Order: sequence, then structure tokens, then C-alpha cells
Amino acid sequence: MRKTLALAVAAATVVTALVPGTSQAESSNELKWGACPADVSPGIPVPPGMQCTTLKVPLDYRNPSGRKIDIAVSRLASKKPDQRRGVLLVNPGGPSAGLGYPATLVAAKLPQSVLDSYDVIGFDPRGIGHSTPVTCDLTAEQQLYGNIPPYAKSAADVAKRAADVQQIAKQCWSSKTSALLPHISTANTARDMDQIRSALGEAKASYLGASWGTHLGAVYTTLFPERSDRIVLDSNLPPGGWDYPSERLWSQGVEDRLPDFAAYLAANFREYGLGRTPAQVTTKYHQLAARLDKKPVVAPDATYDGAMLRLITFAYLYGAAQMPVLAELWKSLDANQPPPPPPGSATSVAEGADQLISGRYAIICNDSRWPTSVQTYQRAVAVDRVRYPLFGAAGANIQPCAYWPDAPEAPVRVSDNGPANVLMVQNLRDPATPLAAAQQMRQALGRRATMVTADEGGHGVYLFGRNRCANYPVTTFLTTGVRPAHDYACSAAAAPR
Repeated sequence: MRKTLALAVAAATVVTALVPGTSQAESSNELKWGACPADVSPGIPVPPGMQCTTLKVPLDYRNPSGRKIDIAVSRLASKKPDQRRGVLLVNPGGPSAGLGYPATLVAAKLPQSVLDSYDVIGFDPRGIGHSTPVTCDLTAEQQLYGNIPPYAKSAADVAKRAADVQQIAKQCWSSKTSALLPHISTANTARDMDQIRSALGEAKASYLGASWGTHLGAVYTTLFPERSDRIVLDSNLPPGGWDYPSERLWSQGVEDRLPDFAAYLAANFREYGLGRTPAQVTTKYHQLAARLDKKPVVAPDATYDGAMLRLITFAYLYGAAQMPVLAELWKSLDANQPPPPPPGSATSVAEGADQLISGRYAIICNDSRWPTSVQTYQRAVAVDRVRYPLFGAAGANIQPCAYWPDAPEAPVRVSDNGPANVLMVQNLRDPATPLAAAQQMRQALGRRATMVTADEGGHGVYLFGRNRCANYPVTTFLTTGVRPAHDYACSAAAAPR
């Protein structure tokens, strides 16, 4: 359960001409489509006609004729050849496996007009899932918080965490996959995307990415502007991706989002008894975290202390559908009772925890330079614990990246060089990628982008939100190429979220 809980929380982030274009005839010889793996989309039906394959790509794009690795690719082909525009590469964020993401989008009611216009292409990023994986040989204890640091109550907590993550970094670089690690990055994943495009015989690729997938999409269209067709970025990271400043923004995101959950609990006081007003609910959160720090609720297979409460709350603020689950968890812990198991914690996902968490560490640590001084993190935690009391001392805590060797490539700088073909959509109250992050990405993309904001809470706008005003321009842009002429804001949907 400890591993399963961590994965349930986690589930609820320059070379421009490396690969010549290919013709459709050539691509048919390169990719051999067949049935997808049985675990391609746990809990979600695989749409009829969805197929999978494996593509060989260079491990090191500086040596394209050298060692190759596997990239797992899926395709849900358009059934309307007369309406088909091309390919739409999709990514769910994470970084996580995306091979089954076309199935997720179909389940989320991706409009038929989009399905008719494109072959929808999913893939597992290098290092993760059915692509060539990496491992840090993580123990169950090291997997407990996934890739999110625990809430630090003191400088001593940061120092203890520093020792723990130094050991994780050491394990990563002494593992059997250590030779792969320098090459597991967002930039190389973007190059893998261009290999997919080329193997499919397409001159250009459209793209729909969420969360960390916005950084991937921004890097792709920066590296390959002339091969980018229609680019949609949903719930945006800053242009630097998942780096230390981005992690500290989680704290602002929780401050923005928790009032929505507090209002939900206050409106349902008779059911949950956790406060009659949002202010009382927020006070309850702090009281409950403090009490659990002194006396955790211990279940046979999990321990719930204040740090775990804060982590689960952060993850379950992602969507309105998760609010009743989070409310029941708070209610149980308030009564000193073990909460019910989190839903959707598939064993197959839990079994892949090590390589998922390891792959994420490799990507985020290679993508940017992290502070190396423990004192830097201790000072930041002290500041953010006061400035953002809900989650600040977690978002500012130290990661294994502090002990990671320098990557062989400098980070890609997202810029406004390229066609004006990017549409951004963003909720105002997103716990993981708050508005401040999207505003930074918008500024970096400059004239290339238009941004639509929605007066909503939660992580994910297109399909996973209920704001028709924000959903409409995405479908319109993907199917017609017509993009809003300027940034605009959508008011809240009629049904509260």
C-alpha cells in the first residue's frame, strides 16, 4: 500500500535538422503496427483500431549512428481519409507513460472532428514505460513520496532529506542503466518526437500536451519550428520546465486552489463536519497536519503524518471529481481512523514505480541546473513555509538534482522564433502549474502564442474541465487552424467546480 499510495498520488511537468524527412512509402517499411501491450491503458478501454509499435532512435543525438534505444508509439488512425490533415502527437504530462493517452482522450470525449482530422499518436518518453527504461533501484521507502519532496518542518528536516536524496542520486548513477542517464531529457524526447514524425512520413506534426507536456511541446516547437503545425499547450509550466523555481510555484498553486476545496467542504458540512466556513476548513487543515505530525494515523500498510496529508491534498486538488475522495480522507484522519484506499491504484502501475520515478528524476535533473548548497534549500524552505503555509515547505525542499552531474547539453531556451501557431489554455487556480507559470511561458513564446484563461480550479482545461468557452478554441484551432486573434479570459462555467 505504501508504494500504491505513492503512485495513486503521482497519478492524480540545440539541434534543428537531425533527421531528414521521409515519404509515406518509406515510413510504412519502418513501422510495423500491431496489438498494444495489455497494460497500455489500465482501467480505460482501448479504442477499436488503436495499434502500437516500437521505433529505434539514437541514444545520443550527437552520435546518430551509435547506440539505439526503443520508443514505444501508439496510433489511433483517422477513419476519414478525405478529412485527415495529418498526425497529432499527444502527451499527458508527468513525465509519465503516454502510450495509452489516445485511449484516455477518447474516454474524455475528444471530439469526433479531431479524431477525423488526425491520426492521434501517443508515445512513452525515453526512460519511461514501454520505451527503454531507466532505474535508480529505489527502495519502497524511497518511492513513498514519488518525485515530490516531503513537507519540511525545520532546517533539520531539509538536512535529513538532503542525505536521502544524495543516496538516491548515487543509486541512479551506479545502476545498470547509468549509461543512459545523461541522455534522458526533454530535449532528446522532443527529438524522439521528430523521429516519430519522420517515420510516419509527415512533413509536419501537430501537438496536444498537458502539464510537463507543455514544456515538451514548447521545446519541440523551439527546436523544430518549421516542422510544427498546430501546437496546443494545456496547463502550462514555465519556459524552464520542471526546475527548482517551478517546484516552488506549487506552493502558490495550492494557495490558489485550496479555497475551492474549502468552499466545497463548507457547503457539505453536514456530511463531513470539517468546518462551516472556508476559513474554518483551512484552520482544520493546519490543525490536522500538526496533530498528525505528533501522532500519525498508522494503518497496516500506510502511515499518515502531516507531510503525507499535505502531499495527498496537493495531488487531489487536481480535479473536482477528486474532491469527495479527499474529503473522506480528511474526515477519516480527523476521526483518527485510517482512510479508505485511494481509488484507481492499479497494481501494474505500482509495480512500475521505480522506473517511473527514476525516469522523472533523470529528465528533470538533466533539464536544468539545480542549487547544490543545502543551505540554499534551507533558506528557501524557511521563507516559503511562512509565505505559503499550505505547501511551501514541500515545494522548496531539496531533490536528487542537487547531487546530479552536469548534463551534456545546456537547457533549451524557449523563444518566440517561429510561426505564430501556439495556443495556450490555462485555469486560473491550478495547484500544479499555476497561472504565474503560464504567464512566464506566454511571455517566452511572445508573438508565437495566444492564451485563453478560464476562471476555474484544477489541473487540466481541455476535455478534463467543463468550461465550454475554453474548450471551444482548442477544438476549433485543431480542426480549422483558426486561432483566437488575441488573449482572452473565460468566466466560470455555470456548474461550480
